[in-house]
Amino acid sequence: MRYFLFIFLLAGLALSGKTHKATAQEVKGTTHKAFVRNGDTIPVIELRPVNILAPRVFENRFQEYRYRRLVRNVKIAYPYARLAGIKFQEYNEKLLQLESGSERRQAMRRAEDELREQFEDDLKKLTFSQGLILIKLIDRETSHTSYEVLRDFRGVFRAVFWQSLGRLFGYNLKEEYDPEGEDKLIEEIVQMIEAGAL
Repeated sequence: MRYFLFIFLLAGLALSGKTHKATAQEVKGTTHKAFVRNGDTIPVIELRPVNILAPRVFENRFQEYRYRRLVRNVKIAYPYARLAGIKFQEYNEKLLQLESGSERRQAMRRAEDELREQFEDDLKKLTFSQGLILIKLIDRETSHTSYEVLRDFRGVFRAVFWQSLGRLFGYNLKEEYDPEGEDKLIEEIVQMIEAGAL
C-alpha cells in the first residue's frame, strides 16, 4: 500500500510538471483525516449524503398540476429565502459589533430601508402560496421563524403588529418548517434545486 501511494504521488508530480521544491504559496489542496493500520495509511473521507429520488408517479392530472405548481412556487420563493439567510447572518454580525441600543435601532432602520428599496417591488408580486412557502423557507434558512427574526431585529411591538396583520390575511409568521412532515415535498424540491436537478 505504501509503495502504491509513493508511485501515485510521483506520477502526480510528473504530470504536473513541477520538479522543483514547492513553496508554501504553491501548495493547494485539501486535508483529510487518516489512520494507520498495520503500517498502512488509510484515508478517511466523509461524503455528503445523497438523496436519490425516483421519478414521481401521479394518480391523476390534478395531482401532477399541483406538484408542478408547487415546484414553480418554491423555485420563485427559494432565492429570497436564501438571501434572507445571508442577510440575517450579515446583520446579526453587524449588530453584535454595535454597543448601544440606539445604534442598533438606527442600523436596523437603515437595513430595512435598504431591503425595502431593493426587494419590495419583487416581493409584492409574490402570490399567496409563494408567500406561505417563503415564510417556511425563511425558517429553514435562518433556523428562526419570521416572527422571531422580526422580534429580534425590530422589536416586539413590530413583530406583534406584523403577526396580527398577517393573521388577517391568512399568514402565520410563527409557522415553523417541518421537513419530515408537512413540508416534506418542499424539502425534496429545495434539495433538487440545490443539487442542480431543477
